[in-house]
Amino acid sequence: MSFTVKAEQRDAFGKNVSRRLRKQGLIPAVLYGEGTVTVPLVLAKKDVILILKSDTGENTIFKVAFDSKVQDAMFKDVQIDSSTDELIHADLIQISMDKAIRVNVPVLLQGDPVGVKTEGGFVDFMTREIEVECLPRDIPENIKVDISPLHLQQSLKISDIAAPEGVRLISDPSSVVVLISVPHKEEEVAKPVEEGVVAAEPTEPEVIKKERAEKAEEEEKPEKKEKPEKKEKKEKKE
Repeated sequence: MSFTVKAEQRDAFGKNVSRRLRKQGLIPAVLYGEGTVTVPLVLAKKDVILILKSDTGENTIFKVAFDSKVQDAMFKDVQIDSSTDELIHADLIQISMDKAIRVNVPVLLQGDPVGVKTEGGFVDFMTREIEVECLPRDIPENIKVDISPLHLQQSLKISDIAAPEGVRLISDPSSVVVLISVPHKEEEVAKPVEEGVVAAEPTEPEVIKKERAEKAEEEEKPEKKEKPEKKEKKEKKE
């Protein structure tokens, strides 16, 4: 299905302007051309949503018409208000149908893995999109991956995937797409203390131990009795 979006060039900017546009069912946008060329535009929000909800989503190639010009374009980015989930801005990129581009394509899993059906595992879907390079007309809607042969603890990497005709996979070949994982068992909250084992008392710093020992030694020493003074010898009788 082909789409043509009618747009108008935008000459007013700022938050207030953008707010007024949204109230009219329009959104501000920017079309990025070759080099540093940029064209500020105004688009109908319903046209943008219609394209985003199509089978090819953000990878949809459409025509944007403004000022008696018609150019092939794709969405580069769309901004959504996190509090209202409303579409508030769109970035478009001009493309040439005879030049290869790079886009992210979703992965579509097919089949029931052996490791899930008969071995009690579960599918851990780790890489949901793959970056590819191809001509705009060759962009696949998705990349189908058959995971039915996978056993428990087996994985499928990007290097295991056969790229569609005219498409080159750009993502790291060693990246894991799917892993058939083992369910985690509940770990014991606390390990019981073995009977008969007494926990060791915490050791004291050597200096403190030495001071205590010296103090105890002093206390154990018997008190010294004062020696009685020697009586003076009796004076000799005259």
